[in-house]
Amino acid sequence: MCCGGRQTVVRCILIRWIARHVNAFPLTHLLCFHKPDKCARQPCGQRVLNMRQSIAIAIGLVMMAQPSLAHVTDLHPETAGFYDDFSEGLDKDRWYVSDGWTNGDWQDCEWSGRAVKAQSGMLSLFHTPAPLDEKRPPLCGEVQTKAFFQYGTFEARIRTPKQSGLNASIFTYTGPVHGTPHDEIDIEILTRDPDVMTMNTYVAGAPLNGGKVPANPSFDDAFHTVGFRWDPEGITWYMDGQEVHRTEPDATLPSHPQKLFMSFWSTATLTDWMGRQTAQDGPLEYQIDWIAYTPLDASCLFEGSVTCEPN
Repeated sequence: MCCGGRQTVVRCILIRWIARHVNAFPLTHLLCFHKPDKCARQPCGQRVLNMRQSIAIAIGLVMMAQPSLAHVTDLHPETAGFYDDFSEGLDKDRWYVSDGWTNGDWQDCEWSGRAVKAQSGMLSLFHTPAPLDEKRPPLCGEVQTKAFFQYGTFEARIRTPKQSGLNASIFTYTGPVHGTPHDEIDIEILTRDPDVMTMNTYVAGAPLNGGKVPANPSFDDAFHTVGFRWDPEGITWYMDGQEVHRTEPDATLPSHPQKLFMSFWSTATLTDWMGRQTAQDGPLEYQIDWIAYTPLDASCLFEGSVTCEPN
């Protein structure tokens, strides 16, 4: 037999490798378009050629991607602000949907486009449990900007469910996959305790500048507007228009351009931090009503922004 499941598996392994190592790569699905039943109906020569083409394309794309990744810090970050209320769905020019991989062993769900939905002026990220009779992971949702940002104010209006073992977050991130050290600025709602907002940064991979603030009512009972202002001198976090946390003077701060993410994921290992998961009757939904970015040299690009008033 000159063609079988192994070739399809190898092709899919190539996809997963690319997805993990190439940032926001939207063409990887081209390498895994054959299902085993389709493969069985193709002439053997054609099937072997497809496999060779897949390997060649994968290697070529990764090699072409490496220079851009290595020089990502030379890229000019996005300077235009935006306000996105998802009234026209998900803007594919702005957002990339994570799909087909996990971030590491600590994450027990798989990013999936099926766990992301934008309609009727709302972005929903879902956590969908796997059927009990199937050996596959739960599905979870994440979107990320295609552009990088350096300094400015990031804001969003969000609501989360209540469920132990999950994390609903808005954050900026860059790391080795982008050719930079790991820098990050976080807003996280650990949904086992949705009446608390957690704030944090990473600088060169080290967690710094953390804090927590209560939310009343809790995030599972009402929407809250959350955000942070990042400038070269410090970072200030906000909830519902009020300052709730800021970095200390002379604190070590993230400095590299970063992408903006929204994610909803679960763990089976980080239980001391996020709690143990309990049984779900169905999908859980993390709602984002709107999200916005205001550059440092701008203010009040939309009504209700924390940049509209002196802080």
